[in-house]
Amino acid sequence: MNRGKLIGQVITAGRKRVSRVSDHFETIRERMVNEQLLVRGISDLKVLDAMQTVPRHLFVDDAMRNRAYGDHPLPIAAGQTISQPFIVAFMTQLLSLTGSEKVLEIGTGSGYQAAILSRIVEQVYTVERINGLLAGARKIFSELGYYNIQAKLDDGTMGWPENGPYDAIIVTAGGHKIPPPLIEQLADNGRLIMPVGDQHLQVLKLLIKTEGTVQITDLDPVRFVDLIGEHGWPN
Repeated sequence: MNRGKLIGQVITAGRKRVSRVSDHFETIRERMVNEQLLVRGISDLKVLDAMQTVPRHLFVDDAMRNRAYGDHPLPIAAGQTISQPFIVAFMTQLLSLTGSEKVLEIGTGSGYQAAILSRIVEQVYTVERINGLLAGARKIFSELGYYNIQAKLDDGTMGWPENGPYDAIIVTAGGHKIPPPLIEQLADNGRLIMPVGDQHLQVLKLLIKTEGTVQITDLDPVRFVDLIGEHGWPN
């Protein structure tokens, strides 16, 4: 067998292996949507489509890829976590996104929540305080071609005022209060979702801003990593 033909066969075999892996994760993602999201009240088609599309297994360590679509959070670097799929979908659905919005995320983490948002809205801005996490998330965004995400290293409790106001804000870490700068940067008729409580247990709070006034609704109990910063917990 000549060398060129052998190389061609190796490349073809490699592509088949990649295809089988891709099909495997697509099947698991579909099962996640059907068994974890639809049956628990996630009905927004845009959210469901994003959850079906974004390859969650790429946002966790290689050793945990086979657990990426389970109904539970997973540890990532720097003592942080990637939230369970249902919580990601639930918080996203609460923002009532139509597709044309500019959204601010506080706490980039693995980058998965920002990736989900990017498949729904026009522009996502995300702020992370841990450089290693931010670098990893940016790398995945680039590899996946998610070019409508801008990310920066900073104190997330201060928001990202240069690009505000935002149609929606999502905070993926728990604090003792909703940071005032985030409320200020929320557009009129905008929505903000955040876990608020102590460092052991929080309640998801949905804030809606209307003509300068805010209405806050308490939702489900949750547990998130700490929101660190000037308007959060001390480091």
